[in-house]
Amino acid sequence: MRTNIKYTNLDSTPAMEEYVMMKIGSLDKFIGSMHGAEALEAYVEIARTSKHHQKGDVFRAECNLELPGKLLRAEYEDWDARRAVDEVRKIMEMEIRKYKEIVRAQDSGGAKEARELRGK
Repeated sequence: MRTNIKYTNLDSTPAMEEYVMMKIGSLDKFIGSMHGAEALEAYVEIARTSKHHQKGDVFRAECNLELPGKLLRAEYEDWDARRAVDEVRKIMEMEIRKYKEIVRAQDSGGAKEARELRGK
């Protein structure tokens, strides 16, 4: 999975970029070979909500992952950019699991063959 990172009102740092790539890139294991994970792209935006804001939820992380027939989206605001990325990853993990439940094959493995052998 390729990850595109956009920074808004914030400077990019190699440490932050590596952190985002590690966290969002690890979502590959949940997608698996379901739709050819190499062809998928995740769009991540990390932003400061305003330039003058110094207290409260200052950082916003957003992730969009387009899968066949569905756009998965997660957004979270926090006082720390890394915590916001962590929470977005958790939300995306839940969204991917829900998506896989919807699109998974109903007859997996040998269930279809076993049913045919029983005559049902």
